[in-house]
Amino acid sequence: MNDTIISLDRHIMDEQRRYGGRGDFSAILSQIIFAAKVVAAQVSHAGLVEDILGRTGKTNVQGEEVQKLDVYANKVFINALNYIGKVCVMASEEENDMIRIPDEYPRGDYVVMFDPLDGSSNIDVNVSIGTIFGIYKRVTPDGDGILDDCLQPGHKLFGAGYIIYSSSTILVYSTGNGVNGFSLDPSVGEFVLSHPGIRIPPRGKIYSTNEGNYPYWKEGTREYIEYLKSDRNTRKAPYTSRYIGSLVADFHRNLLKGGIFLYPEDTKDPKKATGKLRLLYEANPLAFIVEQAGGRASTGYGRILDIEPTELHQRVPLIIGSREDVLEYETFAQKNQA
Repeated sequence: MNDTIISLDRHIMDEQRRYGGRGDFSAILSQIIFAAKVVAAQVSHAGLVEDILGRTGKTNVQGEEVQKLDVYANKVFINALNYIGKVCVMASEEENDMIRIPDEYPRGDYVVMFDPLDGSSNIDVNVSIGTIFGIYKRVTPDGDGILDDCLQPGHKLFGAGYIIYSSSTILVYSTGNGVNGFSLDPSVGEFVLSHPGIRIPPRGKIYSTNEGNYPYWKEGTREYIEYLKSDRNTRKAPYTSRYIGSLVADFHRNLLKGGIFLYPEDTKDPKKATGKLRLLYEANPLAFIVEQAGGRASTGYGRILDIEPTELHQRVPLIIGSREDVLEYETFAQKNQA
């Protein structure tokens, strides 16, 4: 039996040596880990700490109600990253504009995009929530980062990951050399390797989608869901429906067990007719991870990672999961464009 416990710090250092890194990315990831531990501690006390649970009475740039823990998590990640001299600019789902590095701190070569608390509408009911992040190399030469540094397609990601705050806190990340998962051991306060070399099964038996939007879906999407529910599908047996309503949690389950998550475009809200989920903060990082694990991420009509962003808060449809399932959905989605 191998008794070696591999900590996240050790794994980061091993990766740095193996691929000849300078340590800048490692420094950024270490700060993200620190911020995640702080947020995880607050999440675990959310039902006990009166001023961290509930709504602020404000809405974010997406027009959604802001939870108090959203605001807290956003500040924690900003403050963990803005002073280390490795980042030139950041952007958050919770902020209207780019997040500038304070004048007193040096600028670095990296851009960090993040959703500080995905699934925050579930905070009050103790459902799994998470953080999603993507890290790019800047495209401008030096100085303050600008919008061009943020508006990069996902295939240019240097690294990406997510953290789930649940019965255990789990970090999953990739730098383009496979996907690994780490669980936070509360007895020592360290993340340890728990899911090495994650590979998503080529086909699953789970589908995850908000079927309350069924009347507003386009024809091809409706037909696909009916196809999954029948014994006419490729598996010759109905798929199982599993939908938590927290993107990180639904994605994580399907990444480990196989399956497909769908948030297609619909006609319910004209402002979200081209999709609901955010390209830069949600779709790109998770697409990067799923491709590194052997899966696929699509709008239904093309690869997520090939989209050229045009704005910080751009929305897209997201179909993500086991490769064969996503490819099959794309054949049904052709009817949506007819």
